Amino acid sequence: MGLNNLVRAAMFSAMGIGIGYVFMLVPNIEFLTFTVFLAGLTLGLRWGLIVGLVTEFLFSALNPMGSGLMFPPMIIFQTVGMTIVGGTGGLVRGRFFQSEFSRSKKIQLGLLGFVLTFIFDSLTTLSFPLASGFDAPQTLGVYLSGLGFTVIHQISNATIFALGTPRMVTAIRK
Repeated sequence: MGLNNLVRAAMFSAMGIGIGYVFMLVPNIEFLTFTVFLAGLTLGLRWGLIVGLVTEFLFSALNPMGSGLMFPPMIIFQTVGMTIVGGTGGLVRGRFFQSEFSRSKKIQLGLLGFVLTFIFDSLTTLSFPLASGFDAPQTLGVYLSGLGFTVIHQISNATIFALGTPRMVTAIRK
């Protein structure tokens, strides 16, 4: 089963990177986080962590809008954030990798998408001031100034998780 999971993980990574680039020019709408979460949900904790790490690293490093390699703290924080997303998918596999989704479970998925995106956005927003040696008030100022932009991202991912997970899990399980 190891080779099958390796191939599936590579497919999830390729899909995540590809769909990330497709939506790159659309502000606050992205499906990379959802794809990495689905990888963890489908393949389990270990593979979810691996897919999160590899997918985000390659997406950021090879990004035509500007490589994350130009600012190492950013790519490190992005990669850590997406690894958390993939790992979380694996951790909640028992609860959400099933054929029936009640309204309550859809709401839980939406909240989970919101929280995971909040964590990712917080890490990436904090990477610059922390790496640049800002003091606490300056770091807080930078963080708070980005909240208006990131909350839209968090709401869109909450919607994607709530509506997309039941459909994708049903299709994957077939």
